Order: sequence, then structure tokens, then C-alpha cells
Amino acid sequence: MNIFDLPARPLSEELATILIENNTVRIERIVSTGQTSGWYDQDESEFVALLQGKAALEFDGGETMELTAGGTLFIPPHRRHRVTFTSAEPPCVWLCVFWR
Repeated sequence: MNIFDLPARPLSEELATILIENNTVRIERIVSTGQTSGWYDQDESEFVALLQGKAALEFDGGETMELTAGGTLFIPPHRRHRVTFTSAEPPCVWLCVFWR
């Protein structure tokens, strides 16, 4: 798989593809084209790398973070957050690593 081989657009929903998964770790490629999210409160740690596009996240308490291509972020378990913006052109290509 080439991580930049993207599906036909427009996408009605974000597309998450599990690249590797076992009992302790999951690695996903996520493609976003303007989608946002509700609040997440995850049991897992998450490392995020935005490989392409622009995005913005909001954390519980009002802190915001903007990401551009190459930006990374660590989200510890139970740090409530949501995605408030993703670029459609170019699409956002996320590489996310989740672990317990």
C-alpha cells in the first residue's frame, strides 16, 4: 500500500484504514476531506502525524491546536478532544498510532 493512494473524492465520511493491529497497538491511516468530529474520550494513548493537509483540534477546556503537513501530536488517554477542521484540498492524510 502507498499511504498517498487516496480514494475517489468527495468522501461523505472520513475513511479509516487499519494498517497494523495486535493486542497492544493499532496503526491507522485516516483520510479526511472537510469532516469534523464529536468529542473523543479514549482509553488509549494516541500519536498523530498529519502527513498532508491542514487540521485543527480542540481540547476540553478550550485549548486549540492547528496542524499542518508534518505536524505531530501526542494525546494521552482520556484527554477529551475533537477535530474542528480538516482541509478538503489537499485532503488530510493522518497516520495515527494507538496503544494501551
